[in-house]
Amino acid sequence: MLILASGSPRRRELLTQMGIAYMVNPSNYREESPKKKEPEKFVQLQAVGKACDVAAKYPGQWVLGADTIVVADKTILGKPHSKKEASAMLHALSDTKHSVLTGVALVRDSEIHTKVVETKVWFRRLSDSEIDSYIESGEPMDKAGAYGIQGHAASFVDKINGSYTNVVGLPLSQVCKMLRKAKVDI
Repeated sequence: MLILASGSPRRRELLTQMGIAYMVNPSNYREESPKKKEPEKFVQLQAVGKACDVAAKYPGQWVLGADTIVVADKTILGKPHSKKEASAMLHALSDTKHSVLTGVALVRDSEIHTKVVETKVWFRRLSDSEIDSYIESGEPMDKAGAYGIQGHAASFVDKINGSYTNVVGLPLSQVCKMLRKAKVDI
């Protein structure tokens, strides 16, 4: 059985949507600060760290780890730590294009498969009151870039180029390919 090294309800929903049998064991991996890091390498290392942390507890079992970040103007936007930080992120994303990167790692013992998936997202111009109202909803506080495309922030998005499920937190097509390549039953 696949083990998901994440407590993310969105990742659980996506795996369930695929009909994959899995169990959840959130990683205790201490995430690094994204400051001054190359986004692709950073998100890949985070996913590998999470998956390896859990894989050490389950020899011979496949473990799936993932990490999602938003990159705007060469700056990595993780999860906001305050309403003020969420506001700054949403103002930075307003009326611009940004990238959502998800690093995915599939680990079993010393076998590691990785992939980084990028999706481009364009936001329309957001008013201060829209941003304030969205922040007050509490929705942006546990999401990279301070928004969830599957929630109220869907109305902020003019268009995307790439995987929608990547923006949610797990690029299902790529994960499915990885699982098949590793001969994991799905």
